[in-house]
Amino acid sequence: MTTSTTLRPDDLRSLRDALLDTTGTVAIAGAGTAADWAGRLEPVDAVLDTTGLSGVITHNPGDMTVSVRAGTPLRGLADELAPHGQHVSFDAARVADGATVGGLIATGDAGPAGLVFGSLRDLVIGVTVVLSDGTVARSGGHVIKNVAGYDLAKLLHGSYGTLGVIAEVVLRLHPVPKRTATLLADCSLADAAELAGRVLGGPYEPAALEWVSQDARGDGGLLLRIEGTEDAVSARLQRLREVLGFSARVVADSSPHAACNEGDNLWTRHSELVRGTSDRAVLRVGVTPSRLPGLLTDLPPGTVTAGLGTGVATVTMAPDSVADAHALVHAAGGTSVLRARPAGSNAPAWGPPPSAVAVLRALKAELDPRGRFGPGRFAPWPVTGNDGKDAR
Repeated sequence: MTTSTTLRPDDLRSLRDALLDTTGTVAIAGAGTAADWAGRLEPVDAVLDTTGLSGVITHNPGDMTVSVRAGTPLRGLADELAPHGQHVSFDAARVADGATVGGLIATGDAGPAGLVFGSLRDLVIGVTVVLSDGTVARSGGHVIKNVAGYDLAKLLHGSYGTLGVIAEVVLRLHPVPKRTATLLADCSLADAAELAGRVLGGPYEPAALEWVSQDARGDGGLLLRIEGTEDAVSARLQRLREVLGFSARVVADSSPHAACNEGDNLWTRHSELVRGTSDRAVLRVGVTPSRLPGLLTDLPPGTVTAGLGTGVATVTMAPDSVADAHALVHAAGGTSVLRARPAGSNAPAWGPPPSAVAVLRALKAELDPRGRFGPGRFAPWPVTGNDGKDAR
């Protein structure tokens, strides 16, 4: 068995040199919090560890931007920004596990805050990338404006390390809210969808809205997060309870005057419900929000967290049900990707190839023509380099 060489650059120059000094296939690795997501990585000649590319480069509090190296854990970045009353408005569950900025972009991950702030592709305003031939490419910068040309951050978002190595990232920041509170309403998925429609169609401005259940066919709980000033949050909580029903209860509140003691980490705990287990696969699905409730009831039974305003959900299921689940999502016009599989499982990572696979193939041929990066990540989709080699 051939052993892969580990490369651990600590700045942009050494990253470029590492790629120039090697010629074979390369796996890009960060903190390892999503190492098993998407297709299984094929054997590679080298593993490029990006965790040495860590730290803040420039923080402009007045412009509310920060430039960081891609191997920086977002959790650590939050600690550095907190004294300035700023943060990255992004709350994927993996952040608590030490996920890096580059890894979160490459895997297209997001959390409940995506309802308002979107994913990291919406928060990145500049990026520096090193391609497989050592070319250093940059787009964007510290100024928040629209520019012409390739938006590299959007190209690399969800690319799973198959197009280039993210080296540096400029992020848009937001003020830390003065107060955050969460309401929980016990209800079925059908009732949750109806309530979500009323909330999103009214003047309530939820910061996050998710339904969680052990089974989409049974009862669950609708979580709504509200952010703002002390007085504004109190008023909006009152109005929301009138919409949800007065049985809805506050389960988390950052106000020092609140009597709630169920904990402020409720959103992290609910996300952890859909982590992989020894006998369950985990699938992340995305579809038009109006189609999500119907899709979830058609999928095989399992634990669900569903963003009823974003159309993104995470579900668990038996491994032998994954292929059928992919087909159902594809038929609904959505996308799906495997996030965890039990040991020894051959559950497919992807469903039928979407029409956009032709675009992915063209990008692969342009940015990584020799197919060096991440072989196997998009298997079985046909993504081929210019030289005709399989570059999936």
